[in-house]
Amino acid sequence: MKKYLVEFIGTFFLVFTIGMTVIAPGAGAMAPLAIGSALAVMIFAGGHISGGHFNPAVTLGVWLRGKCDTTDVVPYMVAQSAAAVVASFAVKALKTGLVSKAAAMSGAMTPEVLPALLAEFLFTFALVWVVLHVATAKGTSGNSFYGFAIGFTVLTGAYAVGSISGGAFNPAVALGLCMLGVVAWGSLWIYLVACFAGGFAAALVFKAANGPE
Repeated sequence: MKKYLVEFIGTFFLVFTIGMTVIAPGAGAMAPLAIGSALAVMIFAGGHISGGHFNPAVTLGVWLRGKCDTTDVVPYMVAQSAAAVVASFAVKALKTGLVSKAAAMSGAMTPEVLPALLAEFLFTFALVWVVLHVATAKGTSGNSFYGFAIGFTVLTGAYAVGSISGGAFNPAVALGLCMLGVVAWGSLWIYLVACFAGGFAAALVFKAANGPE
């Protein structure tokens, strides 16, 4: 239960930070920096307990890597998804009136399917690829930079393709964005398909590149 609690808390603060910095009045162009930093500090805080996944796609990749117990996969994903739901309610509570106004003015994002699929796949691949190398590989065992490496991958992706797909790279984040009205519910499948595919592909390529450890 300790691991699931840590996954809940870390994912909560990730999605909470996204909602608070993305929905107007938010942090504007600085939002990706806040989001990447939130992920980094949550990983540093809880990584030693749960591995600091905070992302169902990462959990999939780490499981395929052989560094996550099969019995933990579903509970991790449930904890992450539940945290996204709770975080979205917390954002709405703090931004009462602003959420509905922002949604009415701009409408929920409906990304173009193929560009969004590619953008989310590529940077979820990059995220899981980095996680596997800095947090599970023998060559980087015991390093002190893993949190920043992972957080800055998300920051980079948000700046690079955020305007195309919204920059979720995380099924739980995508769920939270839909609940907040930032992304249309009809587009949720794009994130689920692309993110899980990116995590799956990253695990396979990691194994091919690193061989048996």
